[in-house]
Amino acid sequence: MESLTPSTEVRLAVAQCFRTLTSSTDNKDIVNALHTLNSYLDERPENKIPSVQRVEFRRAHFTRTLQFLVSSIQADWFHSLTEAQRTDLWDRLFLKGPPEQTLLVLMDGLGELRASASLDHLVSITERFLQSHRLADLLWSYCLQTAPSDTPQLRETLLGRIVSLPDLTANKLHLNIKPLFLPQQYYPLLASEMLTALERTCRALKDGTDCSLTFVAETLGKVCIQGHSGLVLAVLAPQLSVCTSSDMVWQRVCWKLFENVPQRWAESVLTALVQAVSGPEALGRVIGNLVLTNKKAQFVITHKLLLLQYKYKTRVLRIILGYLAADKERRPLLIQVLRSVSQAWANPSAVKHTPLEQQLYVSKALLLSVSLLNDSELQELRSDLLQCMLGGMQSHLDSSVVRIRHMGMVVGECLSSRMDISGAELKFEYDQDEETQELLSLMTPVSGEEPEAEPVNRIDSPQETNQTTPSVQSEASKTDPDSDLDSDDELAPYDMSADQEMSKASPPRYLRDCLENLISSDDPVRVELSLRAAESLVRKNSFAAREISVQLTKVFLHMEDKYSTRGFMSLRQATMVALTVTDTIPVTQYLTTEFYSLNYSLRQRLDILEVLALAAQELSKPITETRDSSMIISASTDLTPYPGDNPVHWRQEVEKRIQSKTRRLSKGVPKPPAKAIPNRYAPVAGHFFFPLLHNYDKPQVTFDLLGSDHLVLGRLIHTLGLFMHLAANAPIAAQMGRALLDFVWALRYHVDQMVRRGVLFAVCSVFLSVNSQNLLVDLSDQLFETRTWLADVAEGDPDADCRSLAVQSLVLMDKSLKKQLQDPQALSLES
Repeated sequence: MESLTPSTEVRLAVAQCFRTLTSSTDNKDIVNALHTLNSYLDERPENKIPSVQRVEFRRAHFTRTLQFLVSSIQADWFHSLTEAQRTDLWDRLFLKGPPEQTLLVLMDGLGELRASASLDHLVSITERFLQSHRLADLLWSYCLQTAPSDTPQLRETLLGRIVSLPDLTANKLHLNIKPLFLPQQYYPLLASEMLTALERTCRALKDGTDCSLTFVAETLGKVCIQGHSGLVLAVLAPQLSVCTSSDMVWQRVCWKLFENVPQRWAESVLTALVQAVSGPEALGRVIGNLVLTNKKAQFVITHKLLLLQYKYKTRVLRIILGYLAADKERRPLLIQVLRSVSQAWANPSAVKHTPLEQQLYVSKALLLSVSLLNDSELQELRSDLLQCMLGGMQSHLDSSVVRIRHMGMVVGECLSSRMDISGAELKFEYDQDEETQELLSLMTPVSGEEPEAEPVNRIDSPQETNQTTPSVQSEASKTDPDSDLDSDDELAPYDMSADQEMSKASPPRYLRDCLENLISSDDPVRVELSLRAAESLVRKNSFAAREISVQLTKVFLHMEDKYSTRGFMSLRQATMVALTVTDTIPVTQYLTTEFYSLNYSLRQRLDILEVLALAAQELSKPITETRDSSMIISASTDLTPYPGDNPVHWRQEVEKRIQSKTRRLSKGVPKPPAKAIPNRYAPVAGHFFFPLLHNYDKPQVTFDLLGSDHLVLGRLIHTLGLFMHLAANAPIAAQMGRALLDFVWALRYHVDQMVRRGVLFAVCSVFLSVNSQNLLVDLSDQLFETRTWLADVAEGDPDADCRSLAVQSLVLMDKSLKKQLQDPQALSLES
């Protein structure tokens, strides 16, 4: 009789065990069959089964065995086993065999079983499978290439099971999921198993054994592409940084690991890695010169993370650019990055059409790149940087957004100081805030890999120390017991802090004197006194102010700060506002006419808009009783001693008697009825609004509203929107709203974001001020198109404020239309 081959013997033995487990009712036979199956996984020397048969069982019969056990988990023979027998014989088969086959069978079993005790048992085995570091064994088997030859489909399935285990278990277990299966615990565990596999790889390489990191790299890439890169690399990156600091084998292993990450997943891995490492040196040790050998990595690090994305912190920029500058082979990429970043920063179209946050991000990248150049590279790039500085500063300073202008000033100062052009540095005047201080601090290199510190105001700190030092010394001198002081010096000095210098000139008491001083006087003191007294004189004597209101307004509009008067702009503006409120129609007509006249600077035109806006706000508010009016009222009451002459007196007496004879269970604090006060702005709203809509499309020599003067255009639209909002209940509001929508409709896609903000603010004002019935009747033709435009802006405008205003306008519009459509009386009136 011919001897059986090892594969045939194993197949017959396994089939006999399956028949025994299926048909036998004897517990001893069942235990013996399970012992036989376990013996094929026993690697001890005293095991009688030949190693050839054990290998054949793992290769061809292990998966079938586990599938049989899972399908029989509800059979009688399984429940006849004791708890110890289940743990030692049944569970052991899942924890000792090839881990990749075990994981696939377990995940398939979890998906097929319904909620029962059998499912709970399978879940507990899966949990023990993870706790016994079987994932590390799985990864290590692929590193040694001892795993059975698999197909691409099988490998992809195994990767999906490893990476998606929390999702698969959550879909099946719902609220009964084990804590180990949650993403917060599973993915750090997976990262630790990867580290174990990498550590075994390093030992094997030192012993001369070849290894492959392809499967580990694929696992890392698939985890990152599915959105769990933060949890995994938070464990991996610090450990890899420490291990590669002193071990060259670890460095080679890490380099090979990231080289083997598939191209389609490389971006997610590198993006998470640059955020997780501690500094540029650590990044260089972990990935080496990957940017030189991998085109995808080069694109991500040198282009996408710097120019296309802008959500990362300044620390990420320092790490990326420091990594490029740390090695002489990578420094050409730093110069390439600097050229591309400088072109992006100086591009006028980018200044107009990209979000402000992205412009700030590019500015930081530019300054960091310049700070990392050495002298020879700086001389090589001198012409490019000079062209970038001149063109970019012009584009930024032409912007109507203050933050963009400050950005251009700071970058221009830093570039000029770094290039040292003829020994002259650019200096601008701007208010320093956290943003500008951070930009200035980027020119100072940060040493080491410690987390980046907050930017410190280096300019203010010496002043603070200088200010505190004398006070400390003075306190020490006061408390010094050994000081030899005369008795006269111990007297307290007289407080003269509130004393003022006596002026030779006296402030004017009449408006005409004030006007004469402002026109003809060359004495700085008299001019300042007249300027400070003008507003109070206008408000106290309205009759005299109306006689010379237009002339005085003209003087203040053309007035210049010749003598550097403190608070000149605010005093001038307050007086012009008082004149506009006192004599509204003539002054308003003059200002709105002069807005489009020749020979006015942009500053004067902006002053006109600010004065009109402040005057309209003051006119729309209730009149506050001044001291003079209260004196007049008290004087008039003194002249009427007889109570019967007062028509309101008897009503008050009757009300008092009723209140005294009325019993109430609870009585709150009596509130006087609100006094009705006429709105002073509503009758004159048209004088503020409509003249500013004339001549806006007629360019002049020094004023092109629809051309280059975006700042004035944006301020004009904001002012018109404010006039519209203040005229909420005025009869002319519907007409104003229709005219305002016609005006701003042609400007809704303007390139300047301040103009687009003004347009959206004006639309919001129309929806807030115009009655919903008038909105539906008079503006029905424009509403549908307006809604479509607002939806486009809310979704795709690069400016965050524009998107927010568009959403608010949509909400207001829907609220008005819904209210109107739900009113049957209004619908009948419309029909």
